[in-house]
Amino acid sequence: MASKLLRQTLTKTNRTAAIRCFSTAASVAFPSEYEYPTGITMKGVKISGRPLYLDMQATTPVDPRVLDSMLTFYLSRYGNPHSRTHLYGWESETAVETARAQVAALIGASPKEIVFTSGATESNNISIKGVMHFYKDKKRHIITTQTEHKCVLDSCRHLQQEGFEVTYLPVGSDGLIDLDRLVKEIRPDTGLVSVMAVNNEIGVVQPVEEIGKICKEFNVPFHTDAAQALGKIKVDVEKWNVSLMSLSGHKIYGPKGVGALYLRRRPRIRVEPQMNGGGQERGIRSGTVPTPLVVGMGAACELAMKEMEYDENRIKGLQERLLNGIREKIDGVVVNGSMDRRYVGNLNLSFAYVEGESLLMGLKEVAVSSGSACTSASLEPSYVLRALGVDEDMAHTSIRFGIGRFTTEEEIDRAVELTVKQVEKLREMSPLYEMVKEGIDIKQIQWAQH
Repeated sequence: MASKLLRQTLTKTNRTAAIRCFSTAASVAFPSEYEYPTGITMKGVKISGRPLYLDMQATTPVDPRVLDSMLTFYLSRYGNPHSRTHLYGWESETAVETARAQVAALIGASPKEIVFTSGATESNNISIKGVMHFYKDKKRHIITTQTEHKCVLDSCRHLQQEGFEVTYLPVGSDGLIDLDRLVKEIRPDTGLVSVMAVNNEIGVVQPVEEIGKICKEFNVPFHTDAAQALGKIKVDVEKWNVSLMSLSGHKIYGPKGVGALYLRRRPRIRVEPQMNGGGQERGIRSGTVPTPLVVGMGAACELAMKEMEYDENRIKGLQERLLNGIREKIDGVVVNGSMDRRYVGNLNLSFAYVEGESLLMGLKEVAVSSGSACTSASLEPSYVLRALGVDEDMAHTSIRFGIGRFTTEEEIDRAVELTVKQVEKLREMSPLYEMVKEGIDIKQIQWAQH
């Protein structure tokens, strides 16, 4: 249905301009000869056409099957799911509860433990602030890691300003926490342990099952940000012993603007709501539940449950193709984070003797992210890579390649070609690389200051 609607739309519009506006997922239905005749110019950058998309940790294209499930709730079944007096409300409510069950099934939970939110950021805020505020009379300490998503770190800093204490666990060079260190940091007044399941930047999978066992032993609630884990690795709330879990729709080929929070019922975990209103979602998240978005997230979860194993095997092959293809042609390529405990669709690489911003700008035909975060004043290396102990110059040259369900072998091969070409070009202009080729150990050089 979605593909049919797209085709009908294009017959009424300029195909040349419209065809490449769709994601890889949708555009597969159309011939490839429709391209931008004069290229694209945006933010001062001109490229020949839409770049290859390899940034799946940032967001994923909506699966056309997910879009199909959503359309009817925009066009004909548009009732408010909280309207209890007519058919429109009843059918929307039924659809929301079906989606709730689909999300719950993917993580091994009860539908009654799923609360819909606007995304993982809101779920993280409710989990961290909500738990600590509810138990504030007895619990004043929280434990997290140095490599968490920014919304978790900022929520913890917010609590510090309110007088709570926060312990930020370091990670090893592989990106993993030390479980013995976690045990030592737990105190009688520890109210929450929050550790991300799969890191968004380096793809490292933390030992969440072992963390859950430790938290259960010390009777401390365990929260995990599973936005990058959902639908990509097997998630089981019982095995992991999590009390709260944050989930996102747009990381699993669902729509943006919707997420979910898992809240354990037995033993029950309580949170203080962060929003006041009509008391929807058991009073935890007031506001009208957006039926089409929730339906889309539910459909995405159901698809992930069916296709996760196939997707993982296929994406693993593409990741190996990408890494081997680059390493066969150039040296000085370092994988950031553990290769043994890693989600296969995330490959974070650093390239020695290359200036990071130039590399990213040179790869304008490939949509990827850098491990470096731009600030208004300077280009700072990623705090995640700094926590791993990555040298500042290597942290500046990191590129995160995100591979997904709709990525093709041809796209991987083209990404390898463009990456190798740009790295070689920049190294030709690098005096440091020339010195290394001559056998000079540049780390032993005493540079004069002017």
